[in-house]
Amino acid sequence: MEPNTLSPLMQRFILHFGEMGSRWGINRTVGQIYALLYVQARPLNADEIAEYLSFSRSNVSMGLKELQSWRLVKLLHQPGDRREYFEPPKDIWDIFKALLEERRRREIEPTLSMLRDALLETPANPDDKHAQKRMREMYDLIELSSSWFDDVQRLSPETLSSLMKMGSKIKKLLDVKDKFRFSGSSDKTGSKAGKDASEQAFSDSPDKE
Repeated sequence: MEPNTLSPLMQRFILHFGEMGSRWGINRTVGQIYALLYVQARPLNADEIAEYLSFSRSNVSMGLKELQSWRLVKLLHQPGDRREYFEPPKDIWDIFKALLEERRRREIEPTLSMLRDALLETPANPDDKHAQKRMREMYDLIELSSSWFDDVQRLSPETLSSLMKMGSKIKKLLDVKDKFRFSGSSDKTGSKAGKDASEQAFSDSPDKE
């Protein structure tokens, strides 16, 4: 491959990522810059990025600033080179968590703030009272999700990966729990059966390591 040219494989990825970026809250230019840095084997400086993507230097600079604000790229310096170089986080889970954190800051937190203010108001009529009840349900759900997200953010990449892989096991365990909770079985035999079934749900899981 010639210097500062992209293979068809890389081009497809970068173009697709630019199209998808707008759905994640970033514009096409920023998405393509990030995709380029992600697939490159080494850090790039702004001039190289501009040449690879045929972007203006000013657009690249603005895109890099936005990616830095998202914590999706970090700035590096090379020995004997005064230029700034950029690369994404090494671990894919760090990228995943950074994306989720920024989406929450931009989209979820403003909604929570609006709902808090609305719930503090005194309802003027039955319709407002009903509306506040529905808002409370939404607020509680978002708050619960945010608490879960905070817990996930504190997990190590290894633990988070293991948790993701346990999806089928957790579903089986919850299914067993619900089955025995609603069966009306409250004696020791029923409790032991529920425990045995829960253990079996984990041992039978196909992704058990």
